[in-house]
Amino acid sequence: MNTRANSAILNPQLTEKRERVFLILAGLFLCAMTMLNIIGITRFVQLGPMALAVGVLPYPLTFLCTDLISELYGRRRANFMVTVGLILNCFIIATIWLAQQLPSSPSDAQPPWQSLNLASPIALPDGSSLNGQVELFSLIYATTSGAVVASMMAYIAAQYCDVYMFHFWKNLTKGKHLWLRNNGSTVVSQGVDSFMVISVTFGAQFFAGAISAGSMLALMGSNYLFKLCVALADTLPFYFFVNFLTRYLELTEEELKANGS
Repeated sequence: MNTRANSAILNPQLTEKRERVFLILAGLFLCAMTMLNIIGITRFVQLGPMALAVGVLPYPLTFLCTDLISELYGRRRANFMVTVGLILNCFIIATIWLAQQLPSSPSDAQPPWQSLNLASPIALPDGSSLNGQVELFSLIYATTSGAVVASMMAYIAAQYCDVYMFHFWKNLTKGKHLWLRNNGSTVVSQGVDSFMVISVTFGAQFFAGAISAGSMLALMGSNYLFKLCVALADTLPFYFFVNFLTRYLELTEEELKANGS
């Protein structure tokens, strides 16, 4: 019987404490992931030289949570959380799609701000355009649904990549150099995410000639630079939480080594 199982049998209060911390970390992860899907590319902000979609702001938190769970609970728990996030992503996309497919209420039964009269055509990420009278939700759906799908595809690749790279560096260094597996996994996975989400979201516009390669590269670079800066900045908080939670959760050296496999 392994050490973790022995702890569960001998000290159920300790097991409950560990599960509560896991739920908090998983909840923060899923909250940040849901938030970035909801706000997505609804607005772009300028932070110094970086032009960023507001959806990218909570995203680095997901990698911090993934790395903490990988370190404290192991690869299986981290992959489980990422899979739950994938299911949640699919639920969000299905709900948005269903809401768009259902028939609208009569115009006189809707608030006045639900119907918009566009003064000029609006170019959409898929290369098409909207004009004339359009419902507010239809406009939001048309302009952001592609980004939500792109975010999900990037999420799948980046989060599983992060878990894999974290344990790759942990096994390679035999559990030493905590900073290396934290930053080494995030730097690679954030690059995967930035490339995929921008490519899928704006790929149709690029091939239609509506957006230049320079603009695409600028968006990728800005997204990656922001995520890289945050990843480097969270090294000290990562060290703090790992040391604090290791003591709080009373994790043994044997358990921490087992979490690397």
